Amino acid sequence: MERHQDTSRRTTDRRRKRYMQKRLIITFLTLLLMTGAGVLAVTFAPKKENKKEAAGKNTLETSAKPAEKEQIQEQIKEPVPEQKEETEDVRSTVLAQAELLAAGYDYDGAIEMVKSYQGYERDSELTAKVSDYEAKKAACVPVNIDEVTHVFYHSLVVDPELAFANQDTNPQAVGNNQWMTTIEEFNKITQAMYDKGYVLVDLHDLVEETTDENGNVHFKAGTIMLPPDKKAFVLSIDDLSYYHSYDGYGYASKMIVDENGKPKCEYIQRDGTTVVGDFDVIPLMDKFLEEHPDASYKGAKGTIALTGYNGILGYRTDISYQTVPEDIDEDKKKWLENHPDFNLETERANAKKVADAIKADGWKFASHTWGHMKVGEASIERIQTDTQKWKENVEPLIGATDTIIFAHGEDLAEWTTGYTPDNAKFNYLKEQGFNYFCNVDSKQYSVQIKDNYFRQGRRNLDGYRIYYNSIGEMDSVSDLFNASEVIDPKRPPVPRLK
Repeated sequence: MERHQDTSRRTTDRRRKRYMQKRLIITFLTLLLMTGAGVLAVTFAPKKENKKEAAGKNTLETSAKPAEKEQIQEQIKEPVPEQKEETEDVRSTVLAQAELLAAGYDYDGAIEMVKSYQGYERDSELTAKVSDYEAKKAACVPVNIDEVTHVFYHSLVVDPELAFANQDTNPQAVGNNQWMTTIEEFNKITQAMYDKGYVLVDLHDLVEETTDENGNVHFKAGTIMLPPDKKAFVLSIDDLSYYHSYDGYGYASKMIVDENGKPKCEYIQRDGTTVVGDFDVIPLMDKFLEEHPDASYKGAKGTIALTGYNGILGYRTDISYQTVPEDIDEDKKKWLENHPDFNLETERANAKKVADAIKADGWKFASHTWGHMKVGEASIERIQTDTQKWKENVEPLIGATDTIIFAHGEDLAEWTTGYTPDNAKFNYLKEQGFNYFCNVDSKQYSVQIKDNYFRQGRRNLDGYRIYYNSIGEMDSVSDLFNASEVIDPKRPPVPRLK
């Protein structure tokens, strides 16, 4: 939203500049005409008076062109049509941007936008808008931060028949069925949550963050103001790397940037042809929010948790693709054989271009650990090695992040214990710049705000939860949607977790 607001303001400034330039030109030409008329009057009036005297006429009237004077005066009084058009363009832009800000519950921003229009006080429609925004702002109530739910998805299934085939014999298909959500299910869930009044907020909106004179970060509960019938939620996406294991199972193959600078997906169809479209969470959510700006608080999007061992966003950006160590896995070997023209710097440049577009679109990135590791059982030495690989291979492409989303639902400590000063793993990750920590607990609400960190549990909206909620054996998503109405008819029965 901030980017859209800045863009609109720059557009408005350009239009105002063009408007003022036209006004200066018109004023200059008007003065030039007036000066020319005066010179003509001074030059020719004596001759005409002499002629009149010679003719015996004694009159104060002159033969100067009154029609020209009247025309100049009318030009001064009446705005030029182009001025009116420019002024109306600026007004329309200001009003449209204010409405967009208000739709996202940024009423202060909307009021400021209207008041930026010169002379708004004399415009009854604009003053009415200011009053309306002030009334809506006054009607908002603070969100209970302890009751903000956090949902997440993995990459979405585009073709369920490919993803879920051969459940009896294919372990990969079983995993797809248990952990993944289809595009149809995602769209239905998004609509259902919107209908229930859920509003997407940024993870960082949940806290107020300050930094002291020593550079130490401190946290306390943040303030989110929404209408009484609205509820806040956080969204994240895991593993947006398009692993080699996804190949041939009906997932998108990579993220790209389209001709409009927007993040989209490439998808390889069954016949081998590649198409571009909305084949994963990012473009689908973008599209929904464009159509429903009131589904997001001040333009908030989600957080994307990335590993690095297979690269990011569908690009093979890890150094192992270039160094080819002895322990490189078979998937990487096969991919390199099929891509003899591979160039690491090209892959990284392309990935960074996409990451930059995703960030400009309002999304944020987080670490998911380089190797999708289980931090709970890993040694401090392994965590250190893994973190350095992430910082060397991923961070340069997406920028620094203060958020780590743990893989496999693991965590650094029990929830009731919290991160204590003697927790070596926590202390190391804090030293590396991480202040926001998220696990998976599938609970409705799990929020922990301490002076030196923020922690939140997440709910997996995957095939397993959707299926077992739909048949009545679980009740873990009913506050969000009706699973029996959401489940994809192409999803087969989901095997139980072992």
